[in-house]
Amino acid sequence: PLASGVLPLALGEATKTIQFMMDADKEYIFTVKWGESTTTDDAEGEILEKSDKRPTREEIIAALPEFIGDIEQVPPIFSAIKVDGRRSYDLARKGKDVQLKSRQVRVNSLELFDHPHQKPSPREAEKELNATFKVACGKGTYIRSLARDLAEKLGTKAHIISLVRTKVGKFLIKDTILLENIEKTVYKNSQSEILLPVKEVLDDIPVLDFTSEEAMALRYGQTVSFVDSALEGRIVSIQSEGELIAIAEVFDGFVKTKRVFNL
Repeated sequence: PLASGVLPLALGEATKTIQFMMDADKEYIFTVKWGESTTTDDAEGEILEKSDKRPTREEIIAALPEFIGDIEQVPPIFSAIKVDGRRSYDLARKGKDVQLKSRQVRVNSLELFDHPHQKPSPREAEKELNATFKVACGKGTYIRSLARDLAEKLGTKAHIISLVRTKVGKFLIKDTILLENIEKTVYKNSQSEILLPVKEVLDDIPVLDFTSEEAMALRYGQTVSFVDSALEGRIVSIQSEGELIAIAEVFDGFVKTKRVFNL
């Protein structure tokens, strides 16, 4: 409920590109409140534990490298992960004992974005409880878990009070529109500039240009011979005469489609 930011939406044939959005790297800016852990690892939950320790800027910066790279983390129990076929958050809300396994995630960068003075004036005392970070990470990374684990490393407790996703793949928060504006914008003009070509999602994977005959064969699920050792095992975008045809994979000297577009 406290999260906001970039959410790419796919319509029609573009839904076939969703996997690329799911797998894309993401970037967040988040604020933690030191001194309290909660049941949900954010401000929506009930307080579990308290700590009087407030980490200094130097302590925080010294701890950050341990959370960069391939790291292990246990997702929050209030998450969408399935446990025996049911969402973890459904079980947690019913008071069930939920045990989630640790898993490996990728954190590309993590930096202290803002930190108040160590000894604030009384007027600034509430702000002193907070610190803001910027993180770039791979899929499946839970920022609430990251904040919780960082606090544990620093010998205190914490939970997230603000979370903004600033980037998903190539899509940036500066290019977004408000959710409530989508309906009136799209339905008044189906050619609205907020609707981007499907190619926009695929512009970071190799593009192969095939003849119309080869493109037709691929549309019907046939394989097409293609030898390029550099692309072996890679996912590629297939085009013909400037038209997007399919997402395909190069395998054993052939190209085989994974998703065919009808644009």
